[in-house]
Amino acid sequence: MKASIITIGDELLIGQTIDTNSAWMGAELSKGGFDVYRITSIHDRREDILNALNEAAGKTDVVLITGGLGPTSDDITKQTLCEFFNTHLIINNEVLTMIEEMMVRRNFPMNEKNRQQAEVPESCRVLKNSAGTAPGMWFEKDSTIFISMPGVPHEMKHIMTEIVLPDLKERFTSQTIIHKNIMTYGTFESKLAEILTDFESKLPENIRLAYLPASGIIKLRLTATGSEFNSLSALIAEQVSKLYKIIPEFIYGEDEESLEMAVGKLLSSLNKTVSTAESCTGGEIAHLLTSIAGSSAYYKGSVIAYDNIVKTQLLGVQDYIITKYGAVSENTVREMAVGARNMLKTDFAVATSGIAGPDGGTDEKPVGTVWIAVDSERGTVCEKKVFGNDRLTNIKRFSLASLNLLRKQIINH
Repeated sequence: MKASIITIGDELLIGQTIDTNSAWMGAELSKGGFDVYRITSIHDRREDILNALNEAAGKTDVVLITGGLGPTSDDITKQTLCEFFNTHLIINNEVLTMIEEMMVRRNFPMNEKNRQQAEVPESCRVLKNSAGTAPGMWFEKDSTIFISMPGVPHEMKHIMTEIVLPDLKERFTSQTIIHKNIMTYGTFESKLAEILTDFESKLPENIRLAYLPASGIIKLRLTATGSEFNSLSALIAEQVSKLYKIIPEFIYGEDEESLEMAVGKLLSSLNKTVSTAESCTGGEIAHLLTSIAGSSAYYKGSVIAYDNIVKTQLLGVQDYIITKYGAVSENTVREMAVGARNMLKTDFAVATSGIAGPDGGTDEKPVGTVWIAVDSERGTVCEKKVFGNDRLTNIKRFSLASLNLLRKQIINH
C-alpha cells in the first residue's frame, strides 16, 4: 500500500511555518502499514495544486492533503478540488450548523466568510471537524483516495485520528511495518557503517537498516515489512540482539531515548545524584538533564563558571592552574568537577571548559575544542574532544559528549 502527502501553503515554502503535519501523518501512515513514498509542499496556486493532484492520481492508494481550507481569499483548495473532480460547491447544512454553534460558544459573530466554510464539493464525503470550522473531504478517483484536511495541526490530527485512520484500516488489508530504533553515541557514521557491513549484508530481505545521524547521535532504524506482527517482532528482536553483541560500547538506548533520559534512568536506578560545572556549555547540560520529568530526584544544581573568577572563587580552581595550563585544559576542568561535587554534595559532577567559537581558537586549541571531566568517589576521568566551527552546534555536541562520559562512569561505578 502506497501513500503520498501534499501540504499546501506559501508559508511552508518560505520558512515562516515549519511543516510538522507531514512528519506526523507519515508516522501514522507507516504505523498503519502504508509505504509513504512522497511528501510534496506546494504554493497556494491553482496550477500547482492541480499538478500535484494529477501526479498522485492512480499512482498511490491514498493521498493526504492539508492546507488552504480557511475562510480567506488565499485559501483556494476547495475550488481547485472542485475543478479536479469535476464538481461544484454546495452548502452542507450539517457543517453549517456545527459552525454556527461553535461561533455561539465562542461568542463570535457569524459572518459570510464563516458561512462559506460550510461549502463543500458536492461529490465529496464530508469529514466532520469538531475541533474547528473547516471540514475534511474524502474523494475517490482513478483507484486513489484523496483526503483533504485543514492545515491547522490539531484539527488535522483530530480528523485523522477520529475518522481517516480507522476508515483506512477497514478499507485496506494492511501489511505490517515495524520500526525499531537503536540509539548510539561515540563514533561517526562512516565508521559505524564499516563496523556493520557484515551485519547489513546478512539482514533478511524484508528488513532494512537506515543510519540517522544528528549532533553526534546516530539512530539505527531497523524496518521490517510483512504480513504477521508477531513473526516480524521476533525477527526484529533477533537483529537487535545481534547489534548489542557487535557494538555494545556505542548503544545507549532504544526507540527515541535521549542521552539525558538514559543518564536519568541510571542515576535513579542506583539512587545517585549529579551536579554540573559548566563554562563553554553555559547551562546546556543542566537544561538537558532537567528537561526530564522527575530529574529533581537526582539532579542537584549547577555552577555556570563562564568567567575565570567564578572558576577560582566558587569552584576552587587554583589561579596558577589557569595561568599555567589555561581555562581550556585537563587540569582546569578536573578541578572544576571536583569543586562542584564537593560544593553540591553529589555522587557525580560533570564539568566542561572549551572554545565554542567562532572566535577564540588557537593553533594549539582550535575552535571546537572541549575538555570534559566527570568526578566521583572513584576519582576523576577527563576527556578531550575537538568538533567543528559552528557555535551552537558545538555547544550541543559538547553537552552530549559530557552526558555520554557521565553515562559511562555511572555504568562503571
